[in-house]
Amino acid sequence: MTYTKPLFLSIIFSLITLVIHSQDIQKTGDSLETSEKMSTWQMMKYDGLSIYGGVKNAYTRPLKWKGKDWATFGGIMAGTAILLAVDEPANEYFAEQSEDIPTGVKEVGFRFGKPLLNYGLTTSVYALGLITKNEKIRKTGVLLIASATAGGLLQTVSKTLVGRARPLTGEGNLSFRFYSSEAGYHSFPSGHTILSFTTAHAIAKQFKNPYIKGGIYAIGLLSPVSRLWEGAHWLTDVVLGMAISVVIVDGIDNYLKRTERYAYNHKKNKIKWNLKLGAGQIGIVGSF
Repeated sequence: MTYTKPLFLSIIFSLITLVIHSQDIQKTGDSLETSEKMSTWQMMKYDGLSIYGGVKNAYTRPLKWKGKDWATFGGIMAGTAILLAVDEPANEYFAEQSEDIPTGVKEVGFRFGKPLLNYGLTTSVYALGLITKNEKIRKTGVLLIASATAGGLLQTVSKTLVGRARPLTGEGNLSFRFYSSEAGYHSFPSGHTILSFTTAHAIAKQFKNPYIKGGIYAIGLLSPVSRLWEGAHWLTDVVLGMAISVVIVDGIDNYLKRTERYAYNHKKNKIKWNLKLGAGQIGIVGSF
């Protein structure tokens, strides 16, 4: 428990900052205060549908990809293929650094990527938004839960199908046992990376301050790097896991905005009145 204290303190700090940030937004009058008109049960049903829609969007959106989307996908695949050449040297490098890394730092990185703690954090954010009826925090919780669910299911299935050998097996980065149920062949992609970086990216998106964003991303990177220190994953496992996290979170976030599931960031229409003069006519025109 001693090693996880810094992690819990960081989580608490992030939640407090999110609350303060959300309150500042509500004070501007941008929120339509829809939460105040809904009971707790109604909010839960509404948010449940949002989570379902977000997960569904994550899996069906590729069917609607266009040129730019396919270019991004191709770039990710090409980058991963190029990194295959440095997998083994990178593994040796991180293994050499492992002895100099404090045990507490490794432990925090390992714990943050575990499903139990990760889902505890995501549900805590959502519960906070539900209790306070703060729409921004609720939406953040929905984004976290939907993204973690979509990413978690994807990496679970992918690991089994691909069956890539972990560095610790000593078989090399191109050794595969497809459809393997053995943990030693569940390297690709990194589940710890997907869960931790999904959480970090989803929370960091709620802030504009570069220092806050940087601190959140730093916490999110601990888990991916810790897997490299431990020799549990190859560099390509981790990099692809981070790319998947970003794509899933951004995709679900765009879905929530596109479908206008949450209105806290929708500015009320402001009508600008102008006096219009013309030949034989006078009038007032409102534009918005």
